[in-house]
Amino acid sequence: MKLGFIGLGIMGRPMTKNLLTNGYQVTVFDINKEAVQQLVQAGAQGADSPKDVAKESDVIFTMLPNSNHVKSVVLDENGVIHGAKEGAIVVDMSSITPVASKEIADRLVEKGMHMLDAPVSGGEPKAIDGTLAIMVGGKPDIFEKVKPSLACMGQDITLVGDHGCGTTAKLANQIIVNVNIAAMSEALVLAQKAGIDVGKMYEAIKGGLAGSAVLDAKVPLILERNFVAGGRIDINAKDLMNVMETGHQMNVPLPLSSQVLEMFQTLKADGKEADDHGGLVQYFEKLAKTEVKRVENHDELQNVH
Repeated sequence: MKLGFIGLGIMGRPMTKNLLTNGYQVTVFDINKEAVQQLVQAGAQGADSPKDVAKESDVIFTMLPNSNHVKSVVLDENGVIHGAKEGAIVVDMSSITPVASKEIADRLVEKGMHMLDAPVSGGEPKAIDGTLAIMVGGKPDIFEKVKPSLACMGQDITLVGDHGCGTTAKLANQIIVNVNIAAMSEALVLAQKAGIDVGKMYEAIKGGLAGSAVLDAKVPLILERNFVAGGRIDINAKDLMNVMETGHQMNVPLPLSSQVLEMFQTLKADGKEADDHGGLVQYFEKLAKTEVKRVENHDELQNVH
């Protein structure tokens, strides 16, 4: 199959490279021309619009910031829907609302095309090494057609239900990840303020019930004060806004998600929107007037607060 990929940011770029590495012909588009050129140099074919990507592709992947971007790329005048052949498959790997995903799927079906919503989890590191978790919504036969190419980008690939189910699973994932980061951050700041060597505390608790993929991924970076984004604060805030919108539509109260969203909004107001979401620890640090970091000796530990 000939593939297309639209959206070559932090996630889309390495995902496209993995498709190229596995021998697929990929046509790419992004409003960032430099990103397109980087992929062309890696073996992709560049295009001038989403419509032009669709003309060259049997399957078109999208990885974009929000619902409006996906709607525009797929449905606008120069969108995928106006260039794709009958039977073409759009695989949206963005994190958008289930309502928007179903709306796009319905429009594509009217034109004789197919859609899968297939958002991912794992951030930039897993996008680079091709081990993303991919949760998919759509028809089983369409999923089976696309699964080999998904396997170039992800490791755990699960069809969770019909259209919109993948995006719903991603919303649930984002609640668990970001509330987990908030709880972890609160605990780290408490430990730091108490004078504990946080690095040693992490080693002590990571094998117990408090251990998690979030703990293993984020604590070492926090200790090094490394907030370079694998998953940006503003993107995760957008995901939690989608969570709240969906919860309100379904009459599901989401008290923890709403609190973490407000923490992210505070950090955005402080100019930290481009930090990794592990940078949420800075919200708690500011309240407690301390800083979680690796220390070399006990004397230094006593002097950090």
